[in-house]
Amino acid sequence: MANYEEFKKKAKDALDSFADASVDAYKSAEGKAKILARKTKLRAGIVNDKAVIRRVSVELGTLYYKKYKDDPKSEFAKQCKEIYEAHCKIAEKELELEELKNPPSKSIFVDDSEPCEPCEPCEPQCESAEPVYNSGSGYRANPGNGTDSNCC
Repeated sequence: MANYEEFKKKAKDALDSFADASVDAYKSAEGKAKILARKTKLRAGIVNDKAVIRRVSVELGTLYYKKYKDDPKSEFAKQCKEIYEAHCKIAEKELELEELKNPPSKSIFVDDSEPCEPCEPCEPQCESAEPVYNSGSGYRANPGNGTDSNCC
């Protein structure tokens, strides 16, 4: 019987040890899960805060552009000019895309046999040269006369 009692005691000690190890593993996993959840929440908060910064920076830039776009002596004149030129390029490309969608009866491609005249620089041909955003087609020029034509 001594062997049986000894075996029973060893089995009980092994099960107690296993139970203690299981509880320790559970507590460790719980702690790590809480830390991981906190890290994820903090990272999501950082991403959200960066999105706010980007949105507000764009709004601020838009306000500065509207304020200083017509002032050639402004410290922002170079950036305003770059924005204006980018709007003009967008309008030109959208016009070309529209022409490619609905080609005229003549070919829109240049014939290499005829010399090409140099292009005019992008100059506003309308009252308000500031391009405006059209939700249907992106940035378009604002001719100021209610039409949807490009100024460039």
